[in-house]
Amino acid sequence: MKKLPIIFTIILLVAMTIPAMAASAINQDGYYKGIKLCGRVKVVEHFADIKVKVVDSFPDLKVKVVESFPDDIGEWKFVESGEDFTVQFVDSFPDIKIKYVNSFPGVK
Repeated sequence: MKKLPIIFTIILLVAMTIPAMAASAINQDGYYKGIKLCGRVKVVEHFADIKVKVVDSFPDLKVKVVESFPDDIGEWKFVESGEDFTVQFVDSFPDIKIKYVNSFPGVK
């Protein structure tokens, strides 16, 4: 009978841990490790500020590519110089996952 409370406690601890593991690396304000996820973005092959994977479902951030005024979270303008941050597109072990959208960019 003493095993029942121990098993219940373990199940409860596991259940509490699962939502924390699924949490996004991006906070609700649209920052990843102090980087505001809007602005001018340069794509690099190595030593990027953020490693990004493009997905079709369950993104951490919805990105709208714009030509001017990338002022809101999720609005990115791709540039060759004068960037706000750099990204490297990867297939595995990304820091964040993005989905390209035509409207309503931002944190899910």
